[in-house]
Order: sequence, then structure tokens, then C-alpha cells
Amino acid sequence: MAPPVNHDAAVVSRRILDGPYVLLTVRHAEVAQSARAGQFVMIKAGTSAEPPLRRPFSILTVDRAAGTFALFLKTIGAGTRALAALAPGDLAQCLGPLGRPFTAPPPGEEAILVAGGYGIAPFHLFCEELAATGGRARVFYGGRTASDLQLRDPFARLGVPLVPATDDGTLGHHGRVTEAVDQYLDTRPGPVTLFACGPDPMLHAVARLATRRGLPAQVSLDPWMGCGVGTCLGCVVWMQGAHEARPRYRCACTEGPVFDAREVVWAGDEASRARLDALAGATTEAR
Repeated sequence: MAPPVNHDAAVVSRRILDGPYVLLTVRHAEVAQSARAGQFVMIKAGTSAEPPLRRPFSILTVDRAAGTFALFLKTIGAGTRALAALAPGDLAQCLGPLGRPFTAPPPGEEAILVAGGYGIAPFHLFCEELAATGGRARVFYGGRTASDLQLRDPFARLGVPLVPATDDGTLGHHGRVTEAVDQYLDTRPGPVTLFACGPDPMLHAVARLATRRGLPAQVSLDPWMGCGVGTCLGCVVWMQGAHEARPRYRCACTEGPVFDAREVVWAGDEASRARLDALAGATTEAR
């Protein structure tokens, strides 16, 4: 995998969507050439020291010929508002590509992509990668209301089936997106692998669903990140591999953000709590 490259990257275009959503296209040849689905960039508006920290964003699409990539932004705080306000020609500080990407399922196996809100971002590039190798994908796209599901049309253009789900019933399945996934799996035509990106409760729900049905699942975690290169340790998450005696911290920015859902120690999960209690007991005995 190519090492990350830091650049003052020029904004090529900005497209304002409904509500707080913006599509931003940035020129950074190294990201465009080597980025894989599930990887991200650390980026901030301008070239000054303020604000001091960059923000992590999944890479939505790449144009390798043009040397550009696109981001799907939801303006929430000062950092995302500053990025969303950039105009063509403005500069951003950008480091990437970063992180561990999704791993495609075995040949002939359908990829079930479960997205919550702006967690849809890495799945456009993933669908392109799968299509290039003859893979099949189906997207389940959830949000609170229809206006949160801003990126449906790109998947239609790719010919990828998409099932919308909204908490308020304004579009598609009325209820949680994982309910729609569960209903589809009841009648699935063959083997599948689950892939998920979105808020932690949704990721945990996908992990529980995968465990109950005996399915493999990969989840893209989104803890707070300060540096993106494993230095600040702000993004550490509890993990326990199949052959590890007890949980340990891993950096989501360098060892993730994509992890096997079975290895995640989920907050509030009984099995995860048992693993942490066992670790605490072993630590106490060792003192």
C-alpha cells in the first residue's frame, strides 16, 4: 500500500446538496492514484495553523486520470463548515490515503453494504471496485428522514440495487436500516458478506445480526481522530482477535478503520463486557 502524502490540495469543485450536505472535489494525485474503498484522508480548510486539527473523511470517488477525489461532507462543526465553504481554487491541507480498506468478498458472494447517513461515502468507490472484478453489491441506506439519503442516484447510475430506510417512514422501509437488511437475508439467494459504515449503534446492530446469522462482517469505525497516523492515540478502540487471549487497544487510523466485526469489543455488549471483566480480573491478579 502506498505511503500517505501530505499536500496543499486545490479544490476543483463544490456542489451544494440539500440541507447540510456538500460534495467537494479536491486535486491530490497520490490519493487519486492509490486510494482504496474504506480509506480516508485527513483534511482541513486553508493552509494556516488554525484550526490546528484536520478532520477524517472517507474517500467517496476517485478520478485517476484527473488526479482528483471527492468527499461527501455533512456540515456539523467549525471544521466541516470551513471545508464546505471552500470554493474552486481554494487550498486545503490534505494527508492521505490513510487506513485499511475493505476486503472484497470471495468470488460469487454478494456484498451487502449497510450505510447510516454520511456513512454511505466509502461504498460508492467500493461498488466501482467490485464491478471492475465482476462482484455484486446491494446497498441498504438508512437515515432519520428522506433528506438524509442524499447519495441514492450515483448507485442507480452504477446499476447497484439500493434499499432506502428512514426512521420516520418518509422514504423506503419505515424503521431501522438493519431491519431491512434482516428481511432481505431471510430470502437471500446465496452467500453474502456484510459491510457497514455509520454510527456506532448501527454498526453494533450489524455485528449482532452477523453473529446471529453466522455471516462474515466488516465494519468501518469512526472514533475521534487527531492525527490519522497513529501518533496521538486518540482513536484507539478495544479489539480481540480470534487467537488473542484478551482484548487490546488498536489504532483505528492505522490498523483500521475497517475491522472484522467479530473482533470489536462493543460498548454495552454482554459478550464484550465479559471479555473486559476477564481482562480486568487478570490485570488485578498480576499486580
